[in-house]
Amino acid sequence: MKYYAIIVGGGSGKRMQNAVAKQFLLLKNKPVLMHTLTAFYQSPFKPELIVVLPIDLHQYWEALCFKYDFTIPHQVIRGGDERFHSVRNGLMAIKGDGIVAVHDAVRPLASPQLIATAFEVAEEKGNAIACIRPSDSVRKIKGNESKIVDRDQLVMIQTPQTFEISQLRKAYQQPYHRKFTDDASVVEKTGIKINLIEGERHNFKITYPEDLELANLLCK
Repeated sequence: MKYYAIIVGGGSGKRMQNAVAKQFLLLKNKPVLMHTLTAFYQSPFKPELIVVLPIDLHQYWEALCFKYDFTIPHQVIRGGDERFHSVRNGLMAIKGDGIVAVHDAVRPLASPQLIATAFEVAEEKGNAIACIRPSDSVRKIKGNESKIVDRDQLVMIQTPQTFEISQLRKAYQQPYHRKFTDDASVVEKTGIKINLIEGERHNFKITYPEDLELANLLCK
C-alpha cells in the first residue's frame, strides 16, 4: 500500500494582520509549513508529501527551504482558485491507488500518532476524518434570534481528512459547489459514509495572531 499527504497552503496573512502568508510565518524559528511537513514525515507511515501553493508563492517557498536548510522530500503543486481546486490539483499528481491524507498547511501541531491513526482507519474503513467535541455552549442564530443547540450532537472538524485515493478521486470529479467546505463534504455528496476519529485540541488552525502565540508556547 502506498501513502500520500496533500498539504494545502492557500491562505493569506490578512486575518493575521500580516503581509506574509500564514503558512510562512515563523513558529519556533522556522516557517509553519515546515513543522506541518515534519509531522507527516515523522509519522510511522512516512507518506509521500505533496504541497499545494499558489503559483506566485512557489519561488518564495523554494527560497525559504534553502534559507532554513529544509531537506524533507516533497513535491510542490500549483494551487487553484478555491481549496476544492487545490486539492484536486494535488490529487492529479498522484498516480495509482493507495491512501491519501489531506491536511491544512497551517495545522502544524498534529501529532504523528493522530496522523498514523488516520491512515490506519482510512485503510480499514475507506476514510477517516479528525474531529473534536465543542467544550463551549453553542447557539444557532437565525435573523435577530438565537437558540441553544445541544453540543453533544455537534463536532468540530479538523484535518487530516484521510481517504482511499479512488474514493477521493471519484468525489473530486464533481463540479465545484460553495457548500464544499472540506474534503469530507465533497466525498459525502457521492453517498459515501464519513467515519469520524478523535482529533486533538492542540491540532488547531493558525488563523489569528493569538493562535501563533499559543502554538509557540505549546512548542516549548
